[in-house]
Amino acid sequence: MVKYTLAQSPEVILEVSGKDSAKAREKAMDQLMELMDDGSLATDLEEGFSPQQLIEVKDLPAGDRTDDDGITQAVQILSNLATLKLKVQESRAEALAVRAAVDILFTDKLVSEEEIADLKEGFKVLKTFAQANLRYQEARAKAEQARAVLDRALKSPEN
Repeated sequence: MVKYTLAQSPEVILEVSGKDSAKAREKAMDQLMELMDDGSLATDLEEGFSPQQLIEVKDLPAGDRTDDDGITQAVQILSNLATLKLKVQESRAEALAVRAAVDILFTDKLVSEEEIADLKEGFKVLKTFAQANLRYQEARAKAEQARAVLDRALKSPEN
């Protein structure tokens, strides 16, 4: 079995029977085309792609494997989550105040130009908060796995 990946999408692994050869690369290209056709591949390969651009994935012998990369990545993911959490917390109160002020647009009450100008300025805060909050929620889901990686790495041998 030979495995290939793409530089643009290293998470995509294409497995083909046999050894690395032109024929195996063509089979991997067929798999790649299927992924692109059914929408499973998020990577855009507008500029074209050839079998020679496939990257062969080689498994390391068990003794050569290290969990250091996984631990480093887990720490980076958790660090990103911490940064996003702070950003969300810092802008939350202001964003909620702007959100409450938005309701004035849906009433028959007269609104001054200054209030509208303040609202328009507040929309930037609202947008920033909403985007940060979505990124935080996505990062939190990824961080669950990162936390599990660290828990396994920190587990003492006696347990």
